Amino acid sequence: MGMWASLDSVWEMPAEKRIFGAVLLFSWTVYLWETFLAQRQRRIYKTTTRVPPELGQIMDSETFEKSRLYQLDKSTFSFWSGLYSEIEGTFILLFGGIPYLWKLSGQFCGHAGFGPEYEITQSLVFLLLATLFSALTGLPWSLYNTFVIEEKHGFNHQTLDFFMKDAIKKFVVTQCILLPVSSLLLYIIKIGGDYFFIYAWLFTLVVSLVLVTIYADYIAPLFDKFTPLPEGKLKQEIEVMAKNIDFPLTKVYVVEGSKRSSHSNAYFYGFFKNKRIVLFDTLLEEYSVLNKDLQEEAGMEPRSDGEGDSEDKKAKVKTKKQGCKNEEVLAVLGHELGHWKLGHTVKNIIISQMNSFLCFFLFAVLIGRKELFAAFGFYDSQPTLIGLLIIFQFIFSPYNEVLSFCLTVLSRRFEFQADAFAKNLGKAKDLYSALIKLNKDNLGFPVSDWLFSMWHYSHPPLLERLQALKTTKQD
Repeated sequence: MGMWASLDSVWEMPAEKRIFGAVLLFSWTVYLWETFLAQRQRRIYKTTTRVPPELGQIMDSETFEKSRLYQLDKSTFSFWSGLYSEIEGTFILLFGGIPYLWKLSGQFCGHAGFGPEYEITQSLVFLLLATLFSALTGLPWSLYNTFVIEEKHGFNHQTLDFFMKDAIKKFVVTQCILLPVSSLLLYIIKIGGDYFFIYAWLFTLVVSLVLVTIYADYIAPLFDKFTPLPEGKLKQEIEVMAKNIDFPLTKVYVVEGSKRSSHSNAYFYGFFKNKRIVLFDTLLEEYSVLNKDLQEEAGMEPRSDGEGDSEDKKAKVKTKKQGCKNEEVLAVLGHELGHWKLGHTVKNIIISQMNSFLCFFLFAVLIGRKELFAAFGFYDSQPTLIGLLIIFQFIFSPYNEVLSFCLTVLSRRFEFQADAFAKNLGKAKDLYSALIKLNKDNLGFPVSDWLFSMWHYSHPPLLERLQALKTTKQD
């Protein structure tokens, strides 16, 4: 009887209080669920101290231990940064941080001669202040992650001066994109009438396609150096492989990712008949800065007390070389191009845009509900930007969690299919060895808790991918 009475008292609350309480409850429920999963995986890191028998052929004990300690440090960092983020978000909601920042934005606009009727101008000031606050509060965590964790495990190549200049540049570039796009979106919503959600969706579709198209040509080079892959056997083989599967390749670039980190990657971009491939220098054995450093070390004169030192150093270079050989790079690209050939890229775009349209439609349905604004401290006004924030970030949270999980499951399926595509190109053996090398270079830990893996891993665990390749791997 008492339970039903308490439920009745909850429903007797004003709608805005129920909404606010539900948002906080769901946020902390998700956080606790994520923490539970992380602790399960953390237990794996702590207890799995020896290389399991099934991994004996692909991972040595030294690399396994380095990987375990790296992932353990990352797990600890993730726990504390996640806890801080959750507490910060809760405090912002409980103490009216959003309406306060909106009021502060209005005061700045007022001093500049813009009254309350200039809602879009006030919205832009709000966005600028909100992103500045987020950047400043996140800076200590980013510094610790880069200069303590990544530095400790040999991945960081940045100086503090480079890091700070890079952070400022990223903030400025983000504002140069965010503020104009946001102002146009808000204007479209304002003048769009009953069907504004269609126009808003079309606008965001165009913006996303433009950004994807220009990112690697005009935005990414602001941060990293892109150079054409030199003429040679690797470039010729990449062009031949692209031609064989009708991939409309126009350029191949090498990006100098090593000045930031020794993590490696590869991707392609572009639409229609204008595709480019980008390879991180850390992916290429012959480009890796680490390899050059080791070779210089191995080339040192042997000590006078023995001739064996030089041979030992050369052996060290051989065992510690970073990146992949040309054949393995081609296998990795075969996997990436498999995503294109199998339509995964198009399918992801379609899913993303269907979701975007649905969200804008539901936003149009909910934007007139005054209790949503009142729940977050907006009793006298319903700014469009605040409505977007409330509905997309808070009201849609349960839906976003479910969608994220479904996309993770779909991504793993796509990864298996792309591996199979590379295998059908005759790249199974090279992809097999490339996956092992990349896992080693990035200190990936190959043992995972099944529930943590199911919820988080967009790529299948290493052993599962290797097993799928091994069934028909070439000798």
